[in-house]
Amino acid sequence: MRLDKYLKVSRLIKRRTVANDACDAGRVMINDKVVKASAAVKVGDVITINFGNKDVKVEVLDVQETVRKEQAKEMFRYL
Repeated sequence: MRLDKYLKVSRLIKRRTVANDACDAGRVMINDKVVKASAAVKVGDVITINFGNKDVKVEVLDVQETVRKEQAKEMFRYL
């Protein structure tokens, strides 16, 4: 699954366009490498998102195309 779509589906970032902009600005990393929005996300990857002065680091536990709001938190865990 594309990184920008994963960030939206997992609700780490609310909109896909915002996720795209964050990737273009170099604020999103997978396994400590800056990646583009089109990068593939797979189970076991560690995603780091830089939100201004704080970093959010999560491990991907599940990859699904669609998911309900209540189940979105089961797609990742905070590190």
